Amino acid sequence: MVVEGETAMSERKGYRVAVVGATGAVGQQMIQTLESRDFPVAELLLLSSSRSAGTKVQYKGEELTVQEAKPESFEGVDIALFSAGGSVSKELAPEAVKRGAIVVDNTSAFRMDENTPLVVPEVNEEDLHSHNGIIANPNCSTIQMVVALEPLRKKFGLEKIIVSTYQAVSGAGAAAVEELEEQTQAILNGEEYEPKILPVKSADKHYQIAFNAIPQIDTFVDNGFTYEEMKMINETKKIMHMPGLQVAATCVRLPVGTGHSESVYIEIGQDGVSAADVKELLSDAPGVVLQDDPEQQLYPMPAFCVGKNDVFVGRIRKDLDNDKGFHMWVVSDNLLKGAAWNSVQIAESLVKLGIVK
Repeated sequence: MVVEGETAMSERKGYRVAVVGATGAVGQQMIQTLESRDFPVAELLLLSSSRSAGTKVQYKGEELTVQEAKPESFEGVDIALFSAGGSVSKELAPEAVKRGAIVVDNTSAFRMDENTPLVVPEVNEEDLHSHNGIIANPNCSTIQMVVALEPLRKKFGLEKIIVSTYQAVSGAGAAAVEELEEQTQAILNGEEYEPKILPVKSADKHYQIAFNAIPQIDTFVDNGFTYEEMKMINETKKIMHMPGLQVAATCVRLPVGTGHSESVYIEIGQDGVSAADVKELLSDAPGVVLQDDPEQQLYPMPAFCVGKNDVFVGRIRKDLDNDKGFHMWVVSDNLLKGAAWNSVQIAESLVKLGIVK
């Protein structure tokens, strides 16, 4: 089990690290995570759009100035953590690689590229060895689910996943969080308001998120699923190296600030496994905290996962009709394990495995 704040770096050599999108919510978390994990940074370079350049950011008691991200910004950079949008990643990540950096990209730009490893260190850390300069960080909802399921897949086999997500508005950006707060206050005050962000900022139609649930995250594709749902389906198969795995997802946005929750149903490959067996296995799984005591009303909740790196699992129970079926509830901070922490964790693995010199 991961202990919060534990550091296990094999080397203490300093690295030149760049954070692209340094003024965004995930970029800020990346900077804080680098500091809290005491990652061996010799020099930290903070990059952003020209609009945010000049912003001052604190790191280890020093005030650093954010610079505009340009191709030449990556000269001498060892590791570049990207979280500035897919278009920026497509433009600048290859430029960083040309200059010798290893890129850890938090967007969807390279996730399904067959030459780009899609990595969650607790699940497929060994895939880092096959990188060609860029490593993709999976979707936030995918990350927490596969961390919870990988121990079960390894021991019992895994045949089917059906997941329903209950996702925080911070996954849609700072503007969505602001909209939630403004809508909530307006409704409580009996005032009118105009939704402008959710479910999709670029769409023609927007809905209230305060006191509501929106069963759409990202746009729809021809098969009736959304892009968010297809991300979970395709990424899970890629990360677990199981192209034939049956996966279905329904993704819902809730009026929660931070912390994604998931109701997950799985079918394993063995008969005779009990809920107690699953709990015992997960109680010692890397990156997992088991919170499962119905008599004490103990189970994971997003309000209590904020600021924590782990994936919290509870409500584990055997299906009443299928001996191989199990249900569970999975919660994690979408800005940390779902983004910033997984990115920094990949960087730690690159050092530990000797991939970055």
